[in-house]
Amino acid sequence: MSNTEKSASSQSVGQKVADKVAATVGSWKFIIIQSSFILLWLSLNVFLPKQYQWDPYTFTLLNLGLSFQAAYTAPIIMMSQNRQSEIDRKHAKEDYQVNKLAEKEIELIQAQVNDIQARFSQDGETKEMLKAIHAELKSLKKDLKM
Repeated sequence: MSNTEKSASSQSVGQKVADKVAATVGSWKFIIIQSSFILLWLSLNVFLPKQYQWDPYTFTLLNLGLSFQAAYTAPIIMMSQNRQSEIDRKHAKEDYQVNKLAEKEIELIQAQVNDIQARFSQDGETKEMLKAIHAELKSLKKDLKM
């Protein structure tokens, strides 16, 4: 089971709801549906006869509904973002530990290459091969630092 699957199965109901709300509200589908609903609301309240208009006072009911939606949606999205930030911090810490381990292994290999270089004669072919190995190890070390 992957870390993502483990973390998904260990989520509380509130965390699952927060993630679902954040994913839904942050989608084009939601924006299009909500925009269509608002346009329909506005059109009906402007063009229907006065006795059928349910929100005739400068769309107070629509404003109340949208304010209510925003008041509850924003904190739920923040909960999801905070949890995702914590997951990202854990992944960054794991990546850092892997990079430190790789750096130690590269240093060990570098030391072994230095030892081999000291033991063998410095004929042209061996010298060039060892220089290439040194260059590759330096390159790997530089890549880890980025």
